[in-house]
Amino acid sequence: MSTLFANDRPDQPAGRRILALWFPYLPVERILRARLGRAWRKGSAPEHAPLIVSHHQGNRRIIGCLDEGAEALGLKRGLGIADARAMHPQVEIVEADPEADARLLGALADWCDRYTPLVAMSGNDGLFLDITGCAHLFGGEEAMLKDVVTRLAEQGFRALASLASTPGMAWAGARFLDGIRVAQGGEREALSPLPLPALRLDGPICERLESVGLRTIGMVMAAPRAPLARRYGAHLLLRLDQALGGVEEAISPRLPVPTLGVERHLIEPVSATHDIERLVLSLAETLKADLERRGEGARALELVLFRVDGLVFRLRLGVSRPLRDPPTIQRLFREKLAVSKIDADFGFEMVRLAALATSAFRDDQTSLTGRNENAEEDLAQFADRICARLGGSAIVQPRLVASHLPERAVSFTPFRATSAAVRKVRSEPFPLIERPIRLLARPEPVEVAAAEIPEGAPASFRWRRVFYRVARAEGPERIAPEWWLDKPDAPTRDYFRIEDEEGRRYWLFRQGLYGATPELPRWYMHGLFA
Repeated sequence: MSTLFANDRPDQPAGRRILALWFPYLPVERILRARLGRAWRKGSAPEHAPLIVSHHQGNRRIIGCLDEGAEALGLKRGLGIADARAMHPQVEIVEADPEADARLLGALADWCDRYTPLVAMSGNDGLFLDITGCAHLFGGEEAMLKDVVTRLAEQGFRALASLASTPGMAWAGARFLDGIRVAQGGEREALSPLPLPALRLDGPICERLESVGLRTIGMVMAAPRAPLARRYGAHLLLRLDQALGGVEEAISPRLPVPTLGVERHLIEPVSATHDIERLVLSLAETLKADLERRGEGARALELVLFRVDGLVFRLRLGVSRPLRDPPTIQRLFREKLAVSKIDADFGFEMVRLAALATSAFRDDQTSLTGRNENAEEDLAQFADRICARLGGSAIVQPRLVASHLPERAVSFTPFRATSAAVRKVRSEPFPLIERPIRLLARPEPVEVAAAEIPEGAPASFRWRRVFYRVARAEGPERIAPEWWLDKPDAPTRDYFRIEDEEGRRYWLFRQGLYGATPELPRWYMHGLFA
C-alpha cells in the first residue's frame, strides 16, 4: 500500500502531537551492538561483564553511562571511575566516543523518518517526532507508540517514549513517565507530580528552588509568577509555559521536509536493483497524479531506502526542468543506483520517493508527427542523466559577467537548463573584438628577451621552456584594472595578438609599463587562437 503525504495537507488536525524518544543507554548499546550483534538484548546474546562508559569532567574521570548490569551493582552516573573500580573490579570500562554516539543518534533519526519527515534532535540522547496527522497511518497513537518501541528493541535499543501536545511535556514524559500518552489539555495534571528537572532546567536553578521548598512542578505552578521571575529569571517561566502549551515551541527538523512524497511498505523485503527500479516507477506514477493536481513538476527528488536492520540510504538528484514523467524519473534513478554504494544485505522493507522541491510545470505542445523535436528538452534530459551518474557539477554552463578582465568575464555554474535560462545565455551580446578560442585558467608567465619600447610587441619569447620567434603582431589593446575590485596600484595590461614563424597564434599581455619600476613589465600568456 502506498501512502501519500504533503506538507500543506488541509486535513491535518488542529491539535499538535509530539512523540519524544529517550535513549538512556545509547553509548553502551553502541558498544554492545558492535560486539554482540543487533539481537544482543534478546535471550540468544552471550553473557557479558557489566559495562561502564567513562568521560572526563575536569581532571576527573566519571561514569557517563552504564548498562543495566552495572546499575544492578549499585553504580550510578557521575560516580568517579576510581571509586567504581575499587567497589567492583570486575566491571569493564570503555572511554566515551561522543562523535560515534552522535553518528548513531543521527542514524536512529534517519530510521524514524519512516514515521514522519519531521524528526528533530533532542540533546545527545533523544529525538522529537512531530506526528501530527500521521498516527492514523499506523493504527492510532497507541499502536504507533508500541511499534516504535518494539522495533527499536529488536535493533538492540531500549527507548523510552511519550506522546503529548508539546515538546516539553513529551520530553518530560519520556524521562519520567515512560509510555504515557498525554491528551491535549492534560499537561498540567501530568506535570504536577514531576520533579523540577522535568522542565529541562539547569541544576543550579533546581537547587535554588528546592532550597525554598519548591520540589515539584506543581508547587512551582501554584506559586506567584512575578516573584519567581524576579528571583529565578524568565527562563523558568518560559520552560513552564512551553510544557503547558502557553508558549509555542518549534522543533527544527534535521532534514529538509519534502513538498510531496509517496512511500510503500513491503510485505517481503527487496534487494535486487531491478526490483527497486520497478518500485521507483510505481511510486513515480503515484507521485505524478498529485503533481498534476498542483500544476507542478519536481525540481529535486529523493529516493529513501529503509533496510530491514534499520540502516537508511538516501539518493538525491536535481533536474534541469520541472519533471513528473515516471519513466524519466526511473531512468535518472537507474543512473544513480548504478554508481551508489548501496548494500541491500537482508533487503529493504520500505521505499519512499519524495519531491524535495517543485516549481510550476509548463505543458508544451508536441509536434504533429508525435516526435519530440524540442532540442532544449533533449539537452535537459541528457544533462540530467549525466549529472545523476557523475554528480551535479559534472556539466556546467557559461554565464557572462560584467567585467573587463578576460578571466572574470565568464563564470561557470551547474547546468540548470530551463528554457528561459538557455534563451538568456544565447541572447547575450558577445563582444565583437577578437578573442582566443582557448583562454588559460590562469595567465602563465613568459620570458621576453627584447621588445619594442615603449609599447611594442616582443620579438621573441619563451613559454613552457620552448622558444618562439614572432613573425607578426597586432596591438596593444589596453585593459585597465577594475579599481572597484582590485588594489589601487594594480598595473594595467597591454594585450597583443601574436603569430610565430610556424603560423601559431597566441594572446600575450604585458603587465605594467617600461621604466615604471625595476620589476616591471612582466609578460604573460593568456590564450591560444585557432
